Amino acid sequence: MGADPNAPGDSQLEIIRGLRGVIHAFYLDRDILERLREEESKVRAMGNIEVDNQGFSQALERDSVICIIKDPRFRPPPEPTVILVSDDGNLIGEEVFPFTAHKYTDRDDVIWLSDGFVLFPQVEANGGEQFVMPPVSFPELNESNGCKDVISCSPAPTSDLMIKNHYDLVDTPKLASVLVAFNRI
Repeated sequence: MGADPNAPGDSQLEIIRGLRGVIHAFYLDRDILERLREEESKVRAMGNIEVDNQGFSQALERDSVICIIKDPRFRPPPEPTVILVSDDGNLIGEEVFPFTAHKYTDRDDVIWLSDGFVLFPQVEANGGEQFVMPPVSFPELNESNGCKDVISCSPAPTSDLMIKNHYDLVDTPKLASVLVAFNRI
């Protein structure tokens, strides 16, 4: 049997475990990743709108996938983790963070769907909309610490629960998962 990839000493895992708000961090094995792939293919949003978790699909193409279980102290993502696009690829709406909300507060050409999401009603859509969860950068892992092609993503709520159940972790609304995937240099 080979060395435990989750044992102390893995530099990428140690970097992530040292980040503020990280409660757990561990590598996901191919078994759970395949089960998550199946779950992610079924995800729909309100109104039965398709959800394309491109970040997750791309994470599966990487050598290594680390799961982070984080609390609210973890830093916000550097880019939107969900966007709404028309079937011809036009941006219809996007996630908004407290640190980006100022870009929209005085605009009368957006509709606030919630405190964290704006719609652009002037963009034409014809019923083929889908939510896309794009890959998001994860600057803490990079070439200086042996990583390339680094991305992060959020799994769907049902996938988050599957991960927590698979690893016997407590499920609470205060804890969420983020996946970080990379190729080793």
